[in-house]
Amino acid sequence: MRAEPTVSLATAAWRKSSYSNGGDGNCIEVADSLAGVVPVRDSKRTAGPVIIVADGDWQAFVSAIKAALLPTSSRCAGLQPGGEANL
Repeated sequence: MRAEPTVSLATAAWRKSSYSNGGDGNCIEVADSLAGVVPVRDSKRTAGPVIIVADGDWQAFVSAIKAALLPTSSRCAGLQPGGEANL
């Protein structure tokens, strides 16, 4: 089994989707300030687990949402197909 590289989140600059209304929706925070990766976490559980996504994979994910190629939830306005996905 291959060991995964370690990513330090000490300098991560987290931001919530600008479409988040601060309510009880299922929104995420991302830290797009780290080279080569995009850490993702639940905005309500900031001390919880973090998913580390390769930056190219993250861009493909966001593009697929913008193109309505993936199912979305109406509970997070930042993930609406056809809209500006500011994740």
